[in-house]
Amino acid sequence: MSYVRTFLPWIVFAVIPSAQWQWGALAALVAAVAVIVQQRRAGAGFDALIIETGSAVFFAALAAVALADPRSAVHGYSAALSSATLALIAGVSLLIRKPFTLGIAKRTTPREVWGLRPFVRANTVITAVWTAAFALTAGVLALLAHAGQGHSTAATAVQVAGFVAPMLFTSRYVASLRTEAGAR
Repeated sequence: MSYVRTFLPWIVFAVIPSAQWQWGALAALVAAVAVIVQQRRAGAGFDALIIETGSAVFFAALAAVALADPRSAVHGYSAALSSATLALIAGVSLLIRKPFTLGIAKRTTPREVWGLRPFVRANTVITAVWTAAFALTAGVLALLAHAGQGHSTAATAVQVAGFVAPMLFTSRYVASLRTEAGAR
């Protein structure tokens, strides 16, 4: 559920028809702000809201461009830009040694585990996989957009795969770590 909440603005943007991209960007901005407000009220720190905060900034900029010029060339590349932005946010979280998944994992993990090296290492691996998936997705979507297929069924499939693959990796990797820890 945490990942759905984290990526809710991106899901909102994806389900609104491409022809209405300016309203999709605005709705995604509203969703990002709502998630941040809701999570802050629930006690989450900004370290747990890295993707959400980056999402709000991205969608504010995208909404401004889209509302100012709905026919902007940015529209054709908006899906690629979305994935590239996620790759950038996730990559920066790795560079500053605050993997974005760490904040998500802390929501369901006992506090005494948070500072342990294996917990941090596991989240670094998970965030690296998400970063790579976002970057690969952005690259493929940019190629599709360049070929005039930025809003095609293929582009949608790439976007879905760009989220599903790292989600599956995350759940399997965490399960294997738990199994390994239980065996000790």
